[in-house]
This record gives sequence, structure tokens and C-alpha cells, in this order.
Amino acid sequence: MPIINLEEFLQKKVDEYDQPSFIAADPVCIPHRFTKRQDIEIAGFFAAIFAWGNRTTIINKSTELMKLMDDAPYDFCLHHSDNDLKKLLSFKHRTFNPTDLLYFISFFKHHYSSNQSLETAFTKWISNNADEPVEEALNGFYQYFFSLEDVPKRTLKHIASPAKKATCKRLCMYLRWMVRQDSHGVDFGLWKKISPSKLLIPLDVHVARVSRQFGMLHRTQTDWQAVRELTAELRKMDPADPCKYDYALFALGVLEKF
Repeated sequence: MPIINLEEFLQKKVDEYDQPSFIAADPVCIPHRFTKRQDIEIAGFFAAIFAWGNRTTIINKSTELMKLMDDAPYDFCLHHSDNDLKKLLSFKHRTFNPTDLLYFISFFKHHYSSNQSLETAFTKWISNNADEPVEEALNGFYQYFFSLEDVPKRTLKHIASPAKKATCKRLCMYLRWMVRQDSHGVDFGLWKKISPSKLLIPLDVHVARVSRQFGMLHRTQTDWQAVRELTAELRKMDPADPCKYDYALFALGVLEKF
């Protein structure tokens, strides 16, 4: 049966999947286990960075890491001892290894030693009246994240940036979690310095495939330019909350195999 009204169809899918029932089987369940703002931010960041491949594996590995951090990631990052760090030396998720993990923890200790929230690690790079503030935030965050001494070269691959033409899918998803105001409680809406209207769609091969089938994405490469193109189309349907359609496009591509 042909889809007569794409906007209505996608909204129906948003309503179907943007529900508390979505949380348990998605990596967003990891930050939902915490109540302290900083724990949510750190747990969410790791869950987002680990989010490629099988969702069950992502959740299991994120859970494993949280247990290694005594289910108190903020306190662990700020107050760990050398012996505490030794517990982490067996941790590995795909290409993410202990070298990467120790650097991430060093960054969090550095940042939270003088900041109450991870929000500033992104937002302090945004210029006044920026056309795409999230693009500036992601490029600035990349430079800031790797500003500590002795950055392992292998760790660079785990943080994407628009400057490198990457889709930044995992970081865009993380920003959706932290920024988007969600009446159903899946996304947290903790951060207020970026408007949900300025969020950019988390784009992977599945979302790109569905979007091309619907004629919303014409660019053949799945890169940062494609992110901007698709988000522009979604803003036409809902200028205030374009990333709500991530639920629809992700579900159609991954869960429903559209």
C-alpha cells in the first residue's frame, strides 16, 4: 500500500516507539539507571560511544563497565586510585580497549574537576547566532577532548567530528539524549544551552537507507553533508523537534527491516 502522507506516517512511528517501553532494549537504558546528573552524563557517553553493532552486546558491555566503576561513574572518574584503574585493564568492547578507556577517564577527571556538567564541554565552542551550533559544538568537543597530554593515537578514532566529514552518529545520538525535551521520558532533556530545534539527526546506514527510500535524502555518501541534508528535510516537518523522527527512521530500518 503506498504511503500517502509521509509526515503522518513518520509521526505514527514516532508515537509508537518514543515510549518508555523503548528504553529497556536500547543503549539509552544505561544512563536511565542513574539519578545523579553527572552519572547520567558519563554513563550515557560511554553507552553512546559503544553504540555500534548488536544492541544487546552494547548494553551488556556498558553494564559491565558500570559495574567495574562501582555503579558510580562520576565518583569513580573523580576519585579513583591506581588500584581502581587496574580493574579496568581487562575491559574491551570491539576496538575499544583499556588504553582508550583510561584516556576517557582521564578526560572526565580533568573536565569535572572544574565543571559541574559535561554540557560545557560541548556548548562553550558555540558562537553567537551560529547557523549549526551542534556542528560547532562537535568540532570544539573533539579538540577539547584530545587536548590532554600524551593522547594515544589509537584513541582518536573513537570520537568523530564534522571537520573530518564523519556522520558523528553516536555523538548526535548522545546529544539527542541529553538535549531533547521528551514528554515520554526516553530522552533526558538535561541540557538547556542547545535548543532541540538545532539537534542533528543521528545518521547510520540504516537511517540513511530508509531516508533515501522515502526521497528525503538524495546524497549517495553517508557523511556529515548527508546529516545536514536529512535534518533540513526533517525540520520542514517539525522545526522545533526534528530529531524525534530518529525513533521512526531507526525503528523502520533496524527493527522493522523496512
